[in-house]
Amino acid sequence: MIKLDKVSKKFGTGDFGLIDINLSVDKKEFVFLVGPTGSGKTTIFRLLIREILPSEGTVIVNDWDLTRLPKHQVSHLRKKIGVVFQDLKLLFDRTVFENVVMPLEVTGVKMEEARQKVEEVLTQVGIIEHKDKFPIQLSGGELQRTAIARALALSPEILLADEPTGNLDSATSWEIVKLLSDINEEGTTVIMATHNVDIVKNLSKRVIGLEKGKLVRDDKKKDNK
Repeated sequence: MIKLDKVSKKFGTGDFGLIDINLSVDKKEFVFLVGPTGSGKTTIFRLLIREILPSEGTVIVNDWDLTRLPKHQVSHLRKKIGVVFQDLKLLFDRTVFENVVMPLEVTGVKMEEARQKVEEVLTQVGIIEHKDKFPIQLSGGELQRTAIARALALSPEILLADEPTGNLDSATSWEIVKLLSDINEEGTTVIMATHNVDIVKNLSKRVIGLEKGKLVRDDKKKDNK
C-alpha cells in the first residue's frame, strides 16, 4: 500500500526534514506517527500526497512511484488519499455541507450524487444535523468531524490525519480517535500523526516514531490488520 525506501528530504534552507527513512504500511493498517514538532511527520504526509518530492529515495503509494508520477496524474492519486489537515482548512463563509461537497464538485460529480454522498459521510461522522451550520457555530469536535467528512467525500483508500486531537479536550479527543478507528475497521488505511501520549499508550496500534527526521521506533501490534 505505502512504502518509503531510503527516503531523505532536504529543504532549501539546507535542513533535512527526513533522513534515510525505510518504512511500509499495509492496506487497512492503523498507524500512529509520533514525534516532537519538527521530527518529520508532516513532511511524510506531504510526500504521500506528492506536494513535495524526496531529495533521495522512492515513495510508493499503491502501484504509483510518486517520484516518477506525471503531474497530470497527481489528481488521480489525491482522490485515493483523504487528508485531515492540522489547521483543518475549512472555509468559514461556507456551511458544513458546502465545505464537504467541495471535493466532489471539483472532480465533476453530479450534484444529486454529490448530495447523497455528503449526507452519507456526515451521517457517518455524526454531524448530519449540523449540515446547514457555518463553522463558527460548531464546537472543536464538530469542526474536526467536518474536516474528516470532507476527507472521506471521495471514498479514499488512505486517510492521513495530522494532529486531529491537538486542540480538543480529552473526552472529545477519544471520540475523534474512536471515529478514526471505526473508519479503519471499515477498510480504510489510517495514519494519524499525534502528540497525544495517552491515546497512543491506550490503543493497541502500530506506532512509528520520528526524531530529527530519523526513524527511531516502529512497534507493530499483534491486533493490527
